[in-house]
Amino acid sequence: MSNDIVDKLPVMEHFYTLQGEGYHQGRAAYFIRLGGCDVGCVWCDVKDSWDGGKHPLLSIDHLISEVKKTAAEIVVITGGEPLMHSLDHLTQQFKQAGLKTHIETSGAYPLSGTWDWICVSPKKFKAPLPEILPLANELKTVVFNKSDFDWAEKYASVVAASCKLYLQPEWDNAAKMTPLIIDYIKLHPRWELSLQIHKYINVP
Repeated sequence: MSNDIVDKLPVMEHFYTLQGEGYHQGRAAYFIRLGGCDVGCVWCDVKDSWDGGKHPLLSIDHLISEVKKTAAEIVVITGGEPLMHSLDHLTQQFKQAGLKTHIETSGAYPLSGTWDWICVSPKKFKAPLPEILPLANELKTVVFNKSDFDWAEKYASVVAASCKLYLQPEWDNAAKMTPLIIDYIKLHPRWELSLQIHKYINVP
C-alpha cells in the first residue's frame, strides 16, 4: 500500500438504506460501493463494480457532504473489493466527521483504514490473507453449494472467539441451500443465519 494520501476513490454507487445482511441487519447505513475487484465470484451480483476505471473518482469531502445530507451514523464501505484501495485517509476523515466506519471485504488484500466493524466474507476464488482474519468482527460465508460449509469452518477456526459467525445462502441458489443451512446451524449453533433482507423489502 502507498503512503500517499488517497483523497479520491472510484465510486460505483452510494446510497442511504438499511443494512440487509449480517450482524447489523436492519440498521440504517450509508453505503459507498467502490469500483475495482479481481476476486471474480461467478455469482457476484455487482459485476459492474469489477472494473474500477469505469467509475467516477469522487473526493472524500464530497462523499462526507452526501452522507451528511442524511441522518446516517454508520457508513459501510463495500465493493467490489474495497481494500484494493488505501482507505486510511477516508476512514480518518469520516471519523473526524463523527461517523462510524464499517467495511465489507473478502480479506484478499491487506487491511487499511480504521474501522468500527470489519466483516470478512472469504471467497474461494481468492482466499483471504491470514493476517486479516483475527481482526474480523464478523465472518460471513456465502453458501453456494455443500462444500461451502467446510470452507466456512476452515475460517471460523482462525477468527477471534468474539467474532460473529454467519452463513448466508447465495441469492439465486437460496431455495436449495437455505434448508441445508438451517439444518447445519441446528447442529452447529455457534453459527447464525444471514439473509439478504434488502432484496426481500426492495431497497438498495
